[in-house]
Amino acid sequence: MDPAPRHQARERALTLLYEAELKGTTPAEVLDELPVAPDAYTIMLVRSVEARGAEIDAMVDAAAIGWDIERMAVVDRNVLRVAVAELLERPEVPTAVILNEAVELASAYSTDDSGRFVNGVLATLADDIRG
Repeated sequence: MDPAPRHQARERALTLLYEAELKGTTPAEVLDELPVAPDAYTIMLVRSVEARGAEIDAMVDAAAIGWDIERMAVVDRNVLRVAVAELLERPEVPTAVILNEAVELASAYSTDDSGRFVNGVLATLADDIRG
């Protein structure tokens, strides 16, 4: 799979997780309501975040010194969830690619400081997850 489709899959996963959080529903319910299923990589990311949500949130919460996960911007929180799920579930994807994509998504869709924040949290987590 070339980089553009994976980038789009990550972006789509982010929007679906954002939608689920705003609606107060599960990511699986959002996926089930779609008239056309997204690509397999998007589904894998969304389902991984849902299946390992408590574990992922605990990891993010521990790595984000001085930031409670519930106080983070919704987009930042979900970018971090997607990236951590990918770090855990897709060892064949280079760590640098996952971090760069997450920073790009946070910079594009959140605050001016979000890219740096996401990069800092993920750099810590990537070391913990992948060594």
